[in-house]
Amino acid sequence: MEFIHYKNNSLFFENCSAYGLAKNNKTPFYCYSKAKIIKNFKNFSKIFSKISPLICFSVKSNNNIFLLRELKKLGAGADVVSVGELLRALKAGINAKKIVFSGVGKTEDELRIAIQKKILLINIESESEAVLINNLSKKLSKKTSIGIRLNPNVDSNTHKKISTGRDQDKFGMLYKDCFQLVRKIKNMKNLKLEGISVHIGSQILNVNPFRKTLLILNKLISGAKINLKFIDLGGGMGIPYSQKQKELNLKKYANEVKKFIKNKKIKIIFEPGRFIIGNTSVLVSKIIYIKSSNNKKFIILDAGMNNLMRPALYDSMHEIIPIKKSNNHIKGNLEFVGPICESSDRFLSKKNFSQIKEGDFVVFKNTGAYGMSMSSNYNLRPKIGEILVNGSKYKIIRKRQSLESLVNN
Repeated sequence: MEFIHYKNNSLFFENCSAYGLAKNNKTPFYCYSKAKIIKNFKNFSKIFSKISPLICFSVKSNNNIFLLRELKKLGAGADVVSVGELLRALKAGINAKKIVFSGVGKTEDELRIAIQKKILLINIESESEAVLINNLSKKLSKKTSIGIRLNPNVDSNTHKKISTGRDQDKFGMLYKDCFQLVRKIKNMKNLKLEGISVHIGSQILNVNPFRKTLLILNKLISGAKINLKFIDLGGGMGIPYSQKQKELNLKKYANEVKKFIKNKKIKIIFEPGRFIIGNTSVLVSKIIYIKSSNNKKFIILDAGMNNLMRPALYDSMHEIIPIKKSNNHIKGNLEFVGPICESSDRFLSKKNFSQIKEGDFVVFKNTGAYGMSMSSNYNLRPKIGEILVNGSKYKIIRKRQSLESLVNN
């Protein structure tokens, strides 16, 4: 995360003092780098430039409207999985013809709105959904563009809770069912089958699962003999959360996609979320207490699993660093935990951490994706604020929820 750096042992976000931000804004809060967001999006676009894809940012990874507006300026579309995300994307100024609607359980009300808004594609995941969209479209005198989400039965070799492309996962349709539905849709007069979609999981750091998926897609397209406008390859591109993890070789993936589309007149759609936003943010937190217990010290923070759910939900790891770095270290076992009344409200175990004390500040790295968007009011705690840094300046892009509004509503 190059937007984070130390000057004389004091942490900076771009050119903003992390300590100054923490002293002037109630912790915990999320802090994003505008420059890093722009750099990530442009880098993704550059790597796939020979393919010229439509890049639909995954709104579920981060739904802050200010950030969506910044991505819209860069040319991004949106991948949404609820009507709330759809309306948020439209409010951010994203063109309806750059929005794809995914998800296994879209309701009738959600589908009706998506049809009325004339979005680019509704990626269906069952025959029943196709029938419902056809009936709704008929009532609304519309012809709706859809894609079918294929479940290719490919193991993405990621955490089981974020794997979506195996035959035991709830997402998409298996190859044979997909094949049959293609034929049935030809008799549904208010549908236009324009795409095939796949998304095999999240936090994928190896190109092999993507390569296998492309081979299965090729087989389906040639076997079903359908003329498509779009192939939606989803997202899933991972980022390193620790020094032990290697970066995904995105250039290698781009070469695979380039070979895949050879002699095909189709537009590729990508749905990156984490790859664009994941490493652009930190979560800033204050140390409330340091408590010794047997052979370890508990570093009790004001940030909890209600602010950052990923460690409790996925056993994920976010590196934690101090805002003021010391040449001295606390020896022994440390465990960074939150204030929530759950044993799973724990973040990281460390040894020999930089000298810290109660009242000091620390930051969690790589929190831009599925941090704020997964946050909750569990234990009746207010949603925290979000800040966007731009050089030496910053602005609040989401105010901290007031305790009064939380308690009274």
